[in-house]
Amino acid sequence: MKIIRTVEEWKNERKNFADKRIGFVPTMGGLHNGHLSLMKRNRAENDIAVASVYLNPTQFNDKNDLATYPANFDDDVKLLESAGIDYLFAPTYQVMYPDDYKYKVIETDFSKTLCGAKRPGHFDGVLTVVMKLFNIIRPTNAYFGEKDFQQFKLLKGMIDAFFLDINIIPCPIVREENGLAISSRNRKLSKEGLEKAPKLHEILVMKNSIEEKEKLLSEAGFTVDYVTEMDGRLYAAAFLEGVRLIDNVDAER
Repeated sequence: MKIIRTVEEWKNERKNFADKRIGFVPTMGGLHNGHLSLMKRNRAENDIAVASVYLNPTQFNDKNDLATYPANFDDDVKLLESAGIDYLFAPTYQVMYPDDYKYKVIETDFSKTLCGAKRPGHFDGVLTVVMKLFNIIRPTNAYFGEKDFQQFKLLKGMIDAFFLDINIIPCPIVREENGLAISSRNRKLSKEGLEKAPKLHEILVMKNSIEEKEKLLSEAGFTVDYVTEMDGRLYAAAFLEGVRLIDNVDAER
């Protein structure tokens, strides 16, 4: 695997495979088995498999959350190499934001709901950095996990709105055996927290009302941000030990 640090380096590489199918998985690091499933699909379905690791500060409205994000670059490199990734794009802030974030991509409707309601600017940062990465890498296929389902829908909407010639491919949530959606943030939980965390999914899939789900989550030790049904999907976000966990399921299941 070759590590690329600048846009110019990547442009020089990309000239060599203009007619190839390029797969791409953007990440913020702290890679786990959920990311690994995306990488393996990327590797299997494309001629050139690319990933990025960039901890994007513009999508964090809580600076402490950014400072404590659980990432280890050396471990990430090992996981990507094990998955057969050809190129890792690992830029700095100066590379990604030569304009110092004066220009940005925003969405004015869906991004203000669910996770966006109490995280001002979060999805502006997500959409902007992914647009930049798409314009740099110019992939054929891009892979995103369904755990961040709102994010996936917003990115799909951005691709359609700006006529980007990219296939965006949703990939199923990868879960622990106990149902907990795998996430980098799970590493911030204590042993006791990890034992409680699967309750989020367990309660979300119960056949009861949203009000009952919220009550059960509170009784289980969560601080509920929201439990909401929208367009046939049930979304939830809750804090446990100060760590924000999210999940979603098909509302019809």
